[in-house]
Amino acid sequence: MSTLKDRITEDMKAAMRARDSERLSTIRMLLAACKQREVDERIVLDDNAVVGLVDKLIKQRRDSIAAFLQGGRTDLADKESAEIRVLEAYLPQRLGADEIAAAVASIVAELGASGPGDMGRVMAAVKARLAGKAEMSLVSAAVKQALSK
Repeated sequence: MSTLKDRITEDMKAAMRARDSERLSTIRMLLAACKQREVDERIVLDDNAVVGLVDKLIKQRRDSIAAFLQGGRTDLADKESAEIRVLEAYLPQRLGADEIAAAVASIVAELGASGPGDMGRVMAAVKARLAGKAEMSLVSAAVKQALSK
């Protein structure tokens, strides 16, 4: 069974053959980030860790887009958007708002959490279970909603 890193490497080779320089640079950046994390932490990344890293890179790109648009640099914002489209191909199917709310509700019930004081404990459990499967800003909003009831 091939890993997500193997798939990314194969996609890099395909982008090289196709002379798709924008896709190639994004994939190389992703592989470099994977390698950097492996060297820094002296580990070998599994698929979940790679998905988490892709999620982090996408979040960075979204933050950059907001800053670039605020500064009137639509050319740079477009470049970041193109990188996001390439990176999103390596994420699993995302959960919808209803699925997120149901998962959060079951985790809150499991932990017996109530009130905003348990936010950190619930978020830790939710992150472990939904990492890469859901946008964390939506998850955070769902946790706040569940704990305010």
